Amino acid sequence: MQGDARGCELAYKMVAERDNEKYSFARESRLLIVAKAKVWASEGWQVVITDQDGKAYAPPEFDQLSAA
Repeated sequence: MQGDARGCELAYKMVAERDNEKYSFARESRLLIVAKAKVWASEGWQVVITDQDGKAYAPPEFDQLSAA
């Protein structure tokens, strides 16, 4: 499945996993997804953000993503 020019796909995706639970969120705003990811990571979740190019960011890289 490929994205199209109509802007239907959200730019940033976050996946949080802990024990047998997994949640995912998608947002257009880089700042909102980073803020949400930091909260989940602070609560003990394993969190990864993926950008529109497919690059994955782990918690130590969240600040560089929010500064981009």
